[in-house]
Amino acid sequence: MEEIQSLLQGFAVALTWKNLLFMFLGIVLGVLIGVLPGLGGANGVAILLPLTFTMAQTPGGTTTAIILLSCIYWGALFGGAITSILFNIPGEPWSVATTFDGYPMAQQGRAGQALTASFTASFFGALVAVVMITFVSPIIAEFALAFGPPEFFSVFLLTFCAFIGMSKEPPFKTLASMMLGFLLASVGTDTVTGTLRFNFGSIWLLNGFNFLVAVIGLFGIGEILLTLEEGLAFKGKDAKMSLRVVMETWKELPRYWMTAIRSSAIGCFMGVVPGGATPASFMAYGMAQRFSRDGERFGTGKVEGVVAPEVANNAAGTSALLPMLTLGVPGSPTAAVLLGGLMIWGLQPGPLLFIEQKEFVWGLIASMYLGNIAGLIVVLTCVPLFAAILRTPFSVIAPIIVVICAIGAYTVYNSIFDVWMMVVFGVAGWAFKKLQYPLAPLVLALVLGDQAEASFRQSMIMSQGDLSLFFSNLLVGSMTTLAVVLLFWPLIALGWKKLRER
Repeated sequence: MEEIQSLLQGFAVALTWKNLLFMFLGIVLGVLIGVLPGLGGANGVAILLPLTFTMAQTPGGTTTAIILLSCIYWGALFGGAITSILFNIPGEPWSVATTFDGYPMAQQGRAGQALTASFTASFFGALVAVVMITFVSPIIAEFALAFGPPEFFSVFLLTFCAFIGMSKEPPFKTLASMMLGFLLASVGTDTVTGTLRFNFGSIWLLNGFNFLVAVIGLFGIGEILLTLEEGLAFKGKDAKMSLRVVMETWKELPRYWMTAIRSSAIGCFMGVVPGGATPASFMAYGMAQRFSRDGERFGTGKVEGVVAPEVANNAAGTSALLPMLTLGVPGSPTAAVLLGGLMIWGLQPGPLLFIEQKEFVWGLIASMYLGNIAGLIVVLTCVPLFAAILRTPFSVIAPIIVVICAIGAYTVYNSIFDVWMMVVFGVAGWAFKKLQYPLAPLVLALVLGDQAEASFRQSMIMSQGDLSLFFSNLLVGSMTTLAVVLLFWPLIALGWKKLRER
C-alpha cells in the first residue's frame, strides 16, 4: 500500500502540463531516433543530455529532465521496429530479431498488422517491467541502505563480471573493452588522495575524460561513420494503418499470451543481470519458435515471431533501470548514460535516492506508465509520417546529426577541446565496431570506474589490506563468489561442454 500511495503522488508530479508536454516531445524525438539507423536510445539520450542542464537547475526541473530523457528511450524502443518491419533495416540492435517475421509480413501486405502487433507487444513488455520496478525497487533500496564500501564494491564487481560472463561477445574482447574504460576513468584527479594522475601535464585533462563527450563520440559519431561507410539506401514497404487493422490485430494477440509472459520474464531477467535487450530479443524469439505449434513456419511472416522479441527487448530495456535507481549500477548503455546525467545534475542514484529525492523517483516511475501509453498512441497514429522520414537521403540526415553531436559536446564545458575529443572518441567507436569489440563494457567502466575504485580502496583502508573482507559475511561473500563464478563462466562452460562430449 505504501508503494501504491507513493506511486499516486508520483502521478500527481508527472501529470503537470509541463511534464506531459516534455513527455510527448521525448516520445516523438525517441521514435525519430529509433527510426534513423546510425542513432539509438543511448546515442539520442547522450546527444540531448546537455540540453537539460539549464532545465535541471529550475525548481522541479530534474524530474522534467529525466522524464524527457527516459521518454526518448521509450520512443527509441518503439521506433526501432518501424524500420525493421518496413525496410528490413534494424533501427536498433535489439530490433534485428523483429525483421525475421516482421519484414515478410510487410512483403505480404500485412505491414499494418505487423506494426500493431509490434507496438502492442512493446507496450506490454515495458508495462510488466515498470510494475516490477514499482514494487521491487523500494525493497532493494531499503535493503541496500545497510551497504558499506565492501558491499558496494561487491555489487560493482558483480556487474563487471556479469558483463564478461553473460555477454554473447567474446570474453577477451569484452574484458579488453572494459579495461580501456577503467584506464580512461582513472585519468584526472584521484578520488581518494586528490592527486593528479595520467594527465601528462595537460590542463585539459585535470578533470579526466568527460563521460558525456566520450559517449557522444563513441555512439553518435561512431555510428554515423559506420553508416556512411555502409552507404545505406532506404527502400521499403508503405505503412498503412487503420482502426480496422488495429482492432483485428488486437483480437488476435490474446492467443499469444503465453509467449508474451515468457518473453517478459526473459526480458526482465536479462535487463537486471545485465544481459541487455539484444540477447533478450534473440532468446525470446528462439524460445517462442521452440514452443510454438507453428515453429517451423517462423521466418515466413508469423505474428508470434514479432510479438516475442518486441516484448522481450522492451522488458529488458525498461528493467535495466531497476539496478540503476536502487544501487547506482546501470543495466544497459542507455541506463549508464542516464546515470551519468543524474550525477551531472547533482543526484546520486542508489538507496538514498528513495529517501532524499522521493518525489523525483516516484515521478519518474509514474512517467514510465504514462510514457508507454503516450508512446503507443503516438506510434499507432503517426507511423506513416515517421516512415516518410526515411525517404530523406542519409547524406542530408548525417551532417545534421553530426552538428547536433558537436553542439552537445561543446555545451558540457563550453570547450572546443571537448569537440575534438568527441571526434577522437568517434573514430575509436568506429574502430571498435569494425573490429567487433563491444562498447557497452567500456561505457560501464567509464561511468563506474571511479566509484568502484573508491569503494575498493576504502574497503582496503578498513581492513588494512586484507582481501578476506570481501568474504567476511554472507551478503558480501555470496556476491563476491558469484562475481568470480561469472568471471570464469566462459571457461567453466567450455570445460563442461568438453566433459559432456567425452
